[in-house]
Amino acid sequence: MSDEIDEKTAVGLAGIFKQAQELQGRFKRMQEEAGEKTVEASAGGGMVRVVVDGLMRVRKLEIDPALVNDLPMLQDLVVAAINDGLRRAQELVTGELGKLNPFANLKFPGMD
Repeated sequence: MSDEIDEKTAVGLAGIFKQAQELQGRFKRMQEEAGEKTVEASAGGGMVRVVVDGLMRVRKLEIDPALVNDLPMLQDLVVAAINDGLRRAQELVTGELGKLNPFANLKFPGMD
């Protein structure tokens, strides 16, 4: 009887390892896809615009030429736009990671 338990345990562990490998592969693909997705953010009514990818890299920064003469405002708006872009990229990645959760689509009573 203990041989049966050991065999069942081995089969169960093999299944768990297989699922872990599949999840790892899905996670790697998700990371690669996140690097290709971008979000846009702006500050100062669009005077500073930034594009950030899912790997939290700033891909593009556009600055309205009218801001060039006001360095303190320019600096503030660049920081604000980048921070907003990073926040949006983080939300993008969090949403993608949620798709990897096997329980993501389960609805529990009272947990809306």
